[in-house]
Amino acid sequence: TMKNPVPQAASLLLEKLLLLIHVRPLPAGSGGEPPPPAPGYYDTSCFKRGDLLEVPRTLFIHFGIYLGENRVAHLMPDILPAFTGDRRQIQQVVTNKRLILGVITKTASIRVDTVEDFAYGGSILVNHMDRRFADQVLGSEEAARRAEKLVGATAYSLLWNNCEHFVTYCRYGAPVSFQTDKFCETVKMIIRDQRSVLASVLVGLASIVCLGLAPSTTLPTIFIPFFLWMAG
Repeated sequence: TMKNPVPQAASLLLEKLLLLIHVRPLPAGSGGEPPPPAPGYYDTSCFKRGDLLEVPRTLFIHFGIYLGENRVAHLMPDILPAFTGDRRQIQQVVTNKRLILGVITKTASIRVDTVEDFAYGGSILVNHMDRRFADQVLGSEEAARRAEKLVGATAYSLLWNNCEHFVTYCRYGAPVSFQTDKFCETVKMIIRDQRSVLASVLVGLASIVCLGLAPSTTLPTIFIPFFLWMAG
């Protein structure tokens, strides 16, 4: 088990605020979910079974394991599997409402989607994390089989069991999340110095004044360090 890098009292607050990271922003004025790219949008000829795929998002990165034939296994927060076993409903693209409720209730599924549904229009990096695990990369077939065995409902935590934990276990044999560790270390540094908390709030307020209100970036900058400081 991993040692929690932040106090447990702050863990729940972090998870609630960090759900903003995984929400796909809707186009301005859109009343529903944006359609995913059409099939064939990505060139999958360069992907190999067992590859680790990364899709950079606004703040964090989404990860998956390529299974071949335009299929990607990835861990997604999703409330729907807790209410139904209908695969046709579950297999539909996860909406923002399903995702947010999944984060809040800590329910998720490791699912198989097309590359288009997995990436949702973002750019894809292939095996970019291999440089961190030079001597630990498992065989491509072993990575793919691990991913396939884990497909189905699972518990979820933004901090302790997210999509990065899933792919690093499959490809490297160790469930870790560098982006979570980095974020928590930053939070710990902020907590140690109350002046940094005030500076962070001021920077966030300045961002609102200069750039306008952006919930996915500005609000976490202000509220995460503030509430963590209060919790500490």
